[in-house]
Amino acid sequence: MAGRDGDRAAAYAAEHGVDRGVAGYQALIEDPAIDALYLALPNSLHAEWTIAALLAGKPVLCEKPLSGRLADTERVLAVAEQTGTPLWEAFVFGFGAQLAAVRALIDDGAIGDLREIHSAFHFRVGRPDNIRLSADLHGGALLDVGCYPVRFAQEFFGPHESAWAAREPGGDGVDIETWGSLGYPGGRRLLLSCGMRRDYDTFTRLLGTTGQIHLTNPFHPGPQDTVTMFPAHGDPVAVGGPAGEPSFTPAIRHINAVLAGEQEPRLLATQTSLATARALHDLALDVQPGR
Repeated sequence: MAGRDGDRAAAYAAEHGVDRGVAGYQALIEDPAIDALYLALPNSLHAEWTIAALLAGKPVLCEKPLSGRLADTERVLAVAEQTGTPLWEAFVFGFGAQLAAVRALIDDGAIGDLREIHSAFHFRVGRPDNIRLSADLHGGALLDVGCYPVRFAQEFFGPHESAWAAREPGGDGVDIETWGSLGYPGGRRLLLSCGMRRDYDTFTRLLGTTGQIHLTNPFHPGPQDTVTMFPAHGDPVAVGGPAGEPSFTPAIRHINAVLAGEQEPRLLATQTSLATARALHDLALDVQPGR
């Protein structure tokens, strides 16, 4: 792993079982022993270093959002298309069994026609120097966690047609909370809520014409999380079982298989990320005062 400070990078590597820490991000990109990169820098640095890695021919798993600004996302995706180097945005729930099970229910008409999604992502930020509270680093609730409901709804509804949002300002020029909606073809909609000042909450409801599906955590499900279907008639039905592995594991497994030539890449950023970035841009552009 790489850091700006070589000593800190080495200490972090030793503490977390990483083989070695190196000074400087470019040094890691240029290392011939490195097959792929996971980029977990602040949002404002995603574009610069993702592009550098792609131009060096290194596949990248970039933390969400792919970039903090729509124009930067477009630049990154243009380089990914130009180079053909695989690039993934770390919405890893797309690789998991939970989403596949929910999609199968929707496709089978278990709750009729899916009309609306209500989705939240809240957690508490305590330290005032947290990078998520910095506008210069492209922080804020919408970019940090509001992107999850946006990307989740995209799985079912596709690209949005309209956007509305309100925000509560906080930190160093960011939105500490944002709530709003995205409209999709046929009158479908996402109602979203996100923020950084209350306890962890990822509860999500999928509302159909003849029932609902409730997910306690569609983004990073753990052993304690549940999926429950509430049909219009009859008793609630538990869907699937508890998550048997960390949420990142299926995505990492797929990336390893792609690097080994065993699978064709899927859910690439070039296939999914532009619609998400446009939705986040439109929500931020249309934002109304929270008070």
